[in-house]
Parts: sequence; structure tokens; C-alpha cells
Amino acid sequence: MNRDDVFIHPSAIVEDGAVIGSDSYIGPYCCIGSEVNLGQSVRLESHVVIAGDTKIGDRTTVFPFASLGQKPQDLKYNGEKSRLEIGSDTTIREYVTANIGTAGGGMLTKIGDHCLIMAYCHIAHDCIIGDHVVMANGVNLSGHVTVGDRAVIGGMSVVKQFIRIGQYSMIGGFTGVDRDVIPYGMVRSDRITTLKGLNVVGLKRAGFEITEIKTLLNAYAEIFENDNGRTQFTKNVDEVRTKFMGNRHVIQIINFIQDAKKNPICTTNPTDNFS
Repeated sequence: MNRDDVFIHPSAIVEDGAVIGSDSYIGPYCCIGSEVNLGQSVRLESHVVIAGDTKIGDRTTVFPFASLGQKPQDLKYNGEKSRLEIGSDTTIREYVTANIGTAGGGMLTKIGDHCLIMAYCHIAHDCIIGDHVVMANGVNLSGHVTVGDRAVIGGMSVVKQFIRIGQYSMIGGFTGVDRDVIPYGMVRSDRITTLKGLNVVGLKRAGFEITEIKTLLNAYAEIFENDNGRTQFTKNVDEVRTKFMGNRHVIQIINFIQDAKKNPICTTNPTDNFS
């Protein structure tokens, strides 16, 4: 179906009142509400849902299964007339959700120009995101968050309500942000991963014999729980290789440790940095 040089797939639903700019593409199974305003050359790939008073700027692309302009996930929301604005030349990837604003936050949620919002991100009510912002996969912004121009937020990070993230700042992946981040600053979570033993339940389920599991437990103890572990880790590994030379499972662990080239190895002591 074509309408004034706009392509609308026959399976798409576009409610009366929606404004669609010239040279736009509305792909299969998209649903566009009556208050939606799309600029020129906007592209909705497929299965995109846009509701409420939502405006999207020119040349922005939205990928499948994004949901934009829905009611906020805020118990205080009472149906007030609020909006979502997305700028021009922005990319919204799969399964992104961005909600309209609330009376408690200016009635507006806004995403700027030239942004890249990767898959599974959530932008809650009343967030204001600047231009050229990159949000990696799975970032979650709580309500009322402000993100400055050209900030980068690493994957799977979570930002608390009312937090300000300054321009040109960078948030490392897997970070919980509960304080404001200065412009040009860099923040990352102090992630410490501690080895908690062997996956005995998984080994049993995989059909390992009890004797095999006990051998692995013994080798594990000699590598990681030896009294000299912190000062003689390499020696421990060499000794275990010699002692358990005929056991392919233990040798697999040893090879894994000795083949380490870049990343530290998880140990039973979170302060260790063996590599």
C-alpha cells in the first residue's frame, strides 16, 4: 500500500489521525496510534508498536518489537496528557521500550538526535536523553534520569531514579548507577567474581561418577585452597598437573588456567589477580 509516497505494509494498522511524513516506511504488523507523528523518511521495520502522543524525527529507524509511547510504569500516573519525543537520525533497536512522561516529571520523555539505543533497553517516564547518546544492550533507565550529550552507557547497566549522567561520560557495563556522574567522567562497577567451588550438581546430572567428582574436588582444593595459594599459585598448578597427569578432566582445568592470556581467573579469594 502506498499513500503520498509513504509505504505502509498491508498488515500494518495505522489509526486515523496519525501523521506520517513523506518517504517513510511502515513495515509488516506495525501498529501506529492516532496521536503519533512520524517525520520524513522514518523507517519502522516490522512489529513496531507506537502509541500515545509520540513524535519521531526525520530519518529515525525503529527495529522489530520496539514499544514506544505506552503508559508509564508508575503507580502515580493518572492518565495525564503526556508525551514521548524521539529525535532525528536515531536508531531504536529490537525490544526497546520508552514510555511517555508524567505530571511529576514535566510530562515529557525525550530521546535526542543521532542516538543509538540498542536492543532490550528501557527508558522510563520523564527521562531526558541528549544527542549522540549510546545505550548498549539491556540498559535500564529508571524514571526522571537525565543523560547528557554523547554519553555512553555500557550493557546491562541500571540507573536509579533522578540520576544525572553528564555529557561525554562513560558508564561501564554491568554497573548500578545510584549517584550522579560528572561530565567527562568514567564510572564502572567494581565487579569482583569469586570462585565458589565446583558445579557438583551439574557434574552429577551430566553422568560423572562419584570417584571422578572426588578427584576433581581434590584437585580443586590443591589448586585454589592450598595454604600457599596466594604466593605459589603457579607452583600449585604445576604440581597438580604432575599429580593428576592421567585425569583428562583435571588436565582440562590446568590447561585452561595456563592458557590464560588476558583475563584474570576467578579464584576463591576476590583479591587474587592470577592470570
